[in-house]
Amino acid sequence: MHLLYLRPYTGEADIVRELLPADITLSVATDVEELSSEARAEVTAISVFVDFEITAEILEQFPNLTFIATRSAGFDHIDIAAATARNIVVSRVPHYGTRTVAEFAIALMFALSRNAFRAYTDMLQRSAISELECYEGFDLAGKTLGVVGTGAIGRNVCQIARGIGMEVMAYDINPDQEFATAAGVTYDTLEAVLASSDIVTLHVPAMPQTHHLINAERLSQMKPGAYLVNTARGEVVDTQALLSALESDHLAGAGLDVLEGEHALREEVDLLRSGQTDPELWQTLVADHSLIDMPNVIVTPHIAFNTKEAKREITEITIDNVKAFIAGSPQRVVEA
Repeated sequence: MHLLYLRPYTGEADIVRELLPADITLSVATDVEELSSEARAEVTAISVFVDFEITAEILEQFPNLTFIATRSAGFDHIDIAAATARNIVVSRVPHYGTRTVAEFAIALMFALSRNAFRAYTDMLQRSAISELECYEGFDLAGKTLGVVGTGAIGRNVCQIARGIGMEVMAYDINPDQEFATAAGVTYDTLEAVLASSDIVTLHVPAMPQTHHLINAERLSQMKPGAYLVNTARGEVVDTQALLSALESDHLAGAGLDVLEGEHALREEVDLLRSGQTDPELWQTLVADHSLIDMPNVIVTPHIAFNTKEAKREITEITIDNVKAFIAGSPQRVVEA
């Protein structure tokens, strides 16, 4: 096997070399453009993170590719249909850093509830107001948290929230009643969760069924003055609808570690040069910029997973997936 490891974090390549069997050839690069056509022909496996899109066009450049190992739970950055058509197996890391992401979601709630970002920004600009009323916040204890999606991350969020005194409601297409009873969580319909919660936090995967799960109608069902937290995937939320809900003051604020169209947002210069004319994409990017500029919205660059412990776990599971593929027993495979 010749494994192309794209965009490793600092120090990750050394960990990969330590974990990989000695007979595997390893190449490390930031982009596929760094490889000649001859070098691409030698590659039989690729590993990527969510910041690198594997399109049908990319796949065409690797005629001998048989395996893709994404270092993430989500796989919306890979054209699964195109990979399947070429008989390329795709594996993922379905569970990692579940406590890590949950802690970050809770951290966003703390920051929003105490206007910490606005206060910090004002201090940086030396414009903090002596009258402190504009920074008045609220206690999380006693408030109702709505958790949409109770997989491993969502369950951790529920447990932490209960630990700080919040009432927790949850929605999931497959409710775990045993967990709910043990954790003191109440399952209900999505509509009921949205209508009753002071803060709604999203923990569902990106898939056709969850695309714009939180749309204009669902946002209108949220309690006036509520907050939305999203550490899942940007595409779960209709960006235009969220912007409208914030501009109308129906929602008091939002904490977003992910944005719809964030791949394009990272590479706007290239997008401009490409002549991209999709009006929906441009509208989303404009809305993203508007959200970033709002004082009651905290936007972070998809870093909820980003701790030393979680990243090491991702790397170890990824190499475990590589070894399983070599052994002829692929695991954690993404189904088309």
